[in-house]
Amino acid sequence: MEGVKFLNILKRHKYSLLAIMLLIMAITFVFTRKLPDIYTSKGSLSAGLVEGSQTHMLDKSQLQESKLNQQFANLIQIMQMKKVYDQVSYLLILHDLTSHTPYKKTSKLFNNLNQDARQHAFEVFSERYKNRQPLSLWDQDENGLNTVLKSMGYDYDALSKKTKVYRIENSDFINVEYESDSPMLSAFVVNTLCSEFISYYRFLTKENEFSTIQFLDTLLQQKRDTLNTMVGGLKGFKIKNHVLNLNEQAKTLYSQKSDFETRIQMVEKEIKANEGALDGIRKKFGVTSNSYDSLQIKGNQKVINLKIQISLLMDKFARSNLDSNISVKIDSLKRVLQQEINQSTDRGSSNPQTAKDNLANQKLNLQINLELARGSIKSLNDELHRLNKRLDDMVPNEAEIQAYEGNINVASQEYIEIMKKYNQTSMAYNSSVQLKQTEIAMPSPPQPSKKMLLVVISGIGSLAMCILILFILFYLDDSVQFAEELANKTNFAVLGLLPLIRNTALLNLNKLWENDRANAENREFKKQLRSLRFETEDMMQGAHTLVVTSFTENEGKSFISLSLANAYIMVSKKVLLIDGNFNKPSITEITNASEYIEDYLNGKFNAPQSHYDNEITVLGNR
Repeated sequence: MEGVKFLNILKRHKYSLLAIMLLIMAITFVFTRKLPDIYTSKGSLSAGLVEGSQTHMLDKSQLQESKLNQQFANLIQIMQMKKVYDQVSYLLILHDLTSHTPYKKTSKLFNNLNQDARQHAFEVFSERYKNRQPLSLWDQDENGLNTVLKSMGYDYDALSKKTKVYRIENSDFINVEYESDSPMLSAFVVNTLCSEFISYYRFLTKENEFSTIQFLDTLLQQKRDTLNTMVGGLKGFKIKNHVLNLNEQAKTLYSQKSDFETRIQMVEKEIKANEGALDGIRKKFGVTSNSYDSLQIKGNQKVINLKIQISLLMDKFARSNLDSNISVKIDSLKRVLQQEINQSTDRGSSNPQTAKDNLANQKLNLQINLELARGSIKSLNDELHRLNKRLDDMVPNEAEIQAYEGNINVASQEYIEIMKKYNQTSMAYNSSVQLKQTEIAMPSPPQPSKKMLLVVISGIGSLAMCILILFILFYLDDSVQFAEELANKTNFAVLGLLPLIRNTALLNLNKLWENDRANAENREFKKQLRSLRFETEDMMQGAHTLVVTSFTENEGKSFISLSLANAYIMVSKKVLLIDGNFNKPSITEITNASEYIEDYLNGKFNAPQSHYDNEITVLGNR
């Protein structure tokens, strides 16, 4: 219902809405027909982050999508810094100060500059451009020059608002677009912005990386000198203490010591065995054993010499770290000695005391072996003592060398780590991202005119605004226009409604019911009047009195009362119509009443006089 009501309001104001829309469109057309054309120039930068030709030196982990997006975001943010735009602003104003054909129409403030002021402005802007410095707004003179920049539209806010910097999807390229009312200005701003950004970015990255390389180079030199000093100290200590390879020497000495200890154990076992055998032979000889031995050995000078040679070789063998060549010689002399002893035994084999001689020879052999073993164990013990002494002497050297080597390892590790960082930084410095401008911005034709689009948008916008205003008024409107609204607001039943009759000729009630072929408005009124009578009679439920009133005056109470009375007359009802409006007795005037309620109340007559069945009895008032 509310929607239908609002649509009816729009339908009622449709011509007003159309007129307002056309008026706004006409005003917009007048104001936009003199707008200048817009020229847009576009340039492209290659960041060098995605191209394989410029990233082969970089770590592959750096090519992750999130890393790339972050790097591109950083590049775009650096490009949109005020410091970069200031360089473009300086070049623009310097061009207009020195050229007879400025990029755009000069402002009034710019034209008011005299020759000296122009020269001063040129010098200040040139100096700021060379040093990449912004204008100091605290300085009155430079603040005035900044005002000149703003008046020409060359300041940061004016340039950045008309500049678009964006990455083309997931590519390696960054697009730069600028629009203005001059094709040369658009192209110049794009190309200058790209070149100044590349210059500033290279300056920024190279300066930081070069400072890092210098620091790492100094630190690397210090660590190299420290490492060389420690290595030189270790070298001098080894030369001073005659140390070639302490670990190998220690291994050799431990191996020799183990061999000597094993050899001593074997010789000790041999001594015990010989001593046991000799004791057995001595018991067999009895008390004559020593005299017999003297007789046997006496005169055999060759055997004695062999024993002496073997003893000397055994001592030499121990001192030579168990040389195998000496061992072969000892075994050879032992065989010669055994042969000599056997020959002496053979010479006395015809003697009846042969058995005794054999025991004497065995005893002699055992004594020789025992003497040789005792001599060799002494030599072995001496050599073992010498090896232990050498090992004891190596312990302090080992501790000193380990301290040297520990310090050298720490210094070497530090040197290697710093060298790795130095190499990485140097590689990054030499193979860093190479920004370059791949597409030069050129002066372009004007963009398609947006004047008609602005006119259409203004018309649509004005229409939407008017509809919104009507909707707000409709929402705030609390008036009653439908029977349902009246019932909802008063909590009373609405028995019916009567349409508004614009043609006053239809207000003749007698003619209203005489003509059945009246117009549509008349027929609708008669229909609603019958419905009102029926609903009223149903609501009265047999009652005979009905009061008609209204919220305000001039709402048609008299007309409705007469119409309702006529409706009852048409169904053969007797109707007494009393005019109760003492301020404005309209019914009395319309019907020319002859009887008045004041006379009835004063007792001048007992009851109103009834008329015929087709007439209404009216009781007026004065």
